[in-house]
Amino acid sequence: MSGRLLPTDPATIGGHRLLARLGAGGMGVVYLGRTEAGTLAAVKVIQAEYADEPDFRARFRREVEAARRVTSPWAVPVTGADPDAASPWLATAFVPGPSLEEAVARHGPLPVRSVRVLARMLAAALREVHAAGLVHRDVKPANVLLAVDGPRLIDFGIARATDETAITSTDLVVGTPGFLSPEQAAARGAALGPASDIFSLGCLLAYAASGRPPFGTGTPDALLYRTVHDEPDLAGIEAEENAADNEESGESEESEKDTAGTELLTLLHLCLAKDPADRPTAEQICTVLLVEDAVPEGGRLDWLPEDVVRAIADRSSEMLALPDIEPTVAEAPRDTEQASPGRRRLLLVSGAAVLMAAGGAAAWAALRDQDDPEAPAPRAGSWAIGVQADLSGAQRTAGEAQERGVRLAVEQFNSRKGKPFELTLKTADDGGSAGRAQTAARKLIQDTAVLAVLGPTNDETAHAVLGTYDEALLPLLCVSAGGLILTSQQYRSFVHCRPSDAAVAIPISIYLRKQKGVLRPGLLQDRTAQTYSTESASINATMLRRLGRPAYPRVIPASADGTDDIGPVIDDMLRAGIDSFVYAGYAQGAALVARRLATAGFEGPRLTPQAVIDPAFLEQAGDAAEGWLLTASFVDPSALPAAAAFTAAFRKRYGAAPGHYAAEAYDTVNLVLQELVKATKGGRPPKRQELLALLRRSRYQGITKEFSFEPEDGTFAGWGIFLHQVEGGRFRFLGAAPSEV
Repeated sequence: MSGRLLPTDPATIGGHRLLARLGAGGMGVVYLGRTEAGTLAAVKVIQAEYADEPDFRARFRREVEAARRVTSPWAVPVTGADPDAASPWLATAFVPGPSLEEAVARHGPLPVRSVRVLARMLAAALREVHAAGLVHRDVKPANVLLAVDGPRLIDFGIARATDETAITSTDLVVGTPGFLSPEQAAARGAALGPASDIFSLGCLLAYAASGRPPFGTGTPDALLYRTVHDEPDLAGIEAEENAADNEESGESEESEKDTAGTELLTLLHLCLAKDPADRPTAEQICTVLLVEDAVPEGGRLDWLPEDVVRAIADRSSEMLALPDIEPTVAEAPRDTEQASPGRRRLLLVSGAAVLMAAGGAAAWAALRDQDDPEAPAPRAGSWAIGVQADLSGAQRTAGEAQERGVRLAVEQFNSRKGKPFELTLKTADDGGSAGRAQTAARKLIQDTAVLAVLGPTNDETAHAVLGTYDEALLPLLCVSAGGLILTSQQYRSFVHCRPSDAAVAIPISIYLRKQKGVLRPGLLQDRTAQTYSTESASINATMLRRLGRPAYPRVIPASADGTDDIGPVIDDMLRAGIDSFVYAGYAQGAALVARRLATAGFEGPRLTPQAVIDPAFLEQAGDAAEGWLLTASFVDPSALPAAAAFTAAFRKRYGAAPGHYAAEAYDTVNLVLQELVKATKGGRPPKRQELLALLRRSRYQGITKEFSFEPEDGTFAGWGIFLHQVEGGRFRFLGAAPSEV
């Protein structure tokens, strides 16, 4: 995604007219530039303060030299550079597609065949890197861009020649934790060779196939330790492909596809060998380990799923449909009149022609179906609130509770006398699936009556559609999705109406700090819960250490039932003398832990964040669940005096008590209504973009909590964390969680 140029940005760099910002970091900015011949380029410009440092300028000069030495169709070529300029710059061919990291995060893991093709082409790129006498040293998903004709390896910023003395110190870890080789993680700089890149390639391919890094996520120290000492987590890669294939293919094809999955798994194990001598070379991957037909000879390269091809097409059309160059401080602002329809149509048709040649009908469909963010505001009397939720999948209970909370708020508003407008409710069921989420989002986006949307229900679907809502500038307000991945980049349309999962886990450490006699907490991270457990465990490990109560941490691998691993780990923690226990994971694992602790007679405080507030925990743990303390971002409105009227109205309307997030959804819609009423002028609502700005600046006291946001990115700025405890076989609401030590 590109961003607008700032007034302080230059107008040109090295003969490139700058059009937009592609990204910015601590050391420089990457711009989208256009040469006089009309060729687009990615232009990296180093900030002046770093350019004044001789060591840094030497490093940048080395990056330019390294990138120029690599010639491969799967590595982005250098098109120009000046490392000696006042502001050193490097230009490379512009690839409009998303990074592998972005594609997997938004659309899910790639099919086995796609990963095999990716492996062969990236291995071919590394073969040229190594043949040039270089080691890339930062092979990771963010450094691979996807195009319909294959991937592109980018960023040789820390690459160096194998026979060259490193500018960095030998005990400095260089690269990205989670995608480093063991020799990189151990800071053995002098020992880094081509085999290090092969290990990183294995990590990248495992991420592409599973959607998660093979050594988990968390603090850099934890990732480095696991890389050196733990085996990679490759669970489910082969099984997931087979399951998907079996739905769509007959028996005659299953054997071939099973073999493909097995070959990929074998390749991953070889690449991820701890000993560099046991890893294959890039040449061996290309010519021996992957079959010849992994990359088709001639014809169109059809290697990516359709939704990823659509994302590439959308990004391409965005870049090609730039009718004007944005003004900078070097020139006076141009007239704001839109480019003529003929000019815009010509650019889009040109983009479509390029994409059709490379990617076929799917790319054209993506261009044709784009939504116009400048769609007209709805006419008076046709205003609506949208709900995108899981109404038929595994989390339909939470999705239905939110939909009911929204519906009740809308009905109550419409029943008011003298209301300034009538409101309707539009729903879209995504089944809790990232694959269905885009369709549900587009249904609401294309309905011009919809002014804002509440949802989706879970992290996976929310992350899948954030970019889609961004393109339409339609406010998206989340009340249940809470992973930090939702704030991994700044979205223009996002309003997060709850604290993140990591923030929800913080009161656990604060609570333990307040307990007398608690000096050695045990902290168990269950990798079955993937990113959720990592976020919850990492924040508590950090907090407990800062509060003078360092935890005794243990990790158990992802498992279908966990029975083989939990018992010995719990016994070890008890032998270490822990006096309290924190579990980071899901309800089923928590039940196993609770039973084991109860059997051992452990009576210290037992705490866990909100994913364990699940009937499955009570059912599977039985009496062992009693006394467990849980933190959550939601309330039990039936036990909250401020929510008495809401609870009564909900029971009357639906004949049942409100479920989790029903009251939060109710509050969120009333927040939207507050801003709509204030912004209504002449019987017409504000535009979507105007409403979004109002929401991010708003403050609203609901029945569940006070809502406020960071105006820059829409993240939740309040507290809104609560305690629940298991008593008498049920979750009892205790009130606000402690926020101060």
